[in-house]
Amino acid sequence: MLIIDCPNCGPRPETEYGYGGQAHVAYPEDPHALTDEEWAQYLFYRDNAKGSYAERWVHSAGCRKWFNAVRDTRTYEISAVYRIGEARPDNRKGA
Repeated sequence: MLIIDCPNCGPRPETEYGYGGQAHVAYPEDPHALTDEEWAQYLFYRDNAKGSYAERWVHSAGCRKWFNAVRDTRTYEISAVYRIGEARPDNRKGA
């Protein structure tokens, strides 16, 4: 079982969390001005990285707060956890 270290509550099993998709995807400034294609790009198109990937998670069975985590999509290892609004830690190998 994957253990996720909530920045507010500490380490908990993955069953306490909900996945929220790719982190750092900015909401459009004026969504009403977007074309259908631009809106589809915002809603459905995300990076499909192999390796280090920043994701949003919510601790639904705990503090109910959203946070970001950097997870390796090949190994599922979480290398960093940080609060919403904080910059992604530069913990990539070779960086």
